[in-house]
Amino acid sequence: MKDLSLLVWLTQLGLTVAFPLAGFVLLGVWLNNRFHLGTWVVIAGLVVGFCSAITGLRSSLKMLDRLAQGKKEDTPPPVSFNDHH
Repeated sequence: MKDLSLLVWLTQLGLTVAFPLAGFVLLGVWLNNRFHLGTWVVIAGLVVGFCSAITGLRSSLKMLDRLAQGKKEDTPPPVSFNDHH
């Protein structure tokens, strides 16, 4: 079962990198074709997509590392509504 969980996280890793990059580049191409803004929009979309893909890659790799080591997050559970004094 743990192997299946790692496979799910590996798929999430691929989607976290691919979708932001492709989405921002396609948005830049659409804006260029629709409003004739120039190629700088596509380049800006590429840069923003690349930065968001790298950020998603880092966070997914950190989570995969935690999952592989078997450690849980050290954050305490949130206080529920009935636990307030």
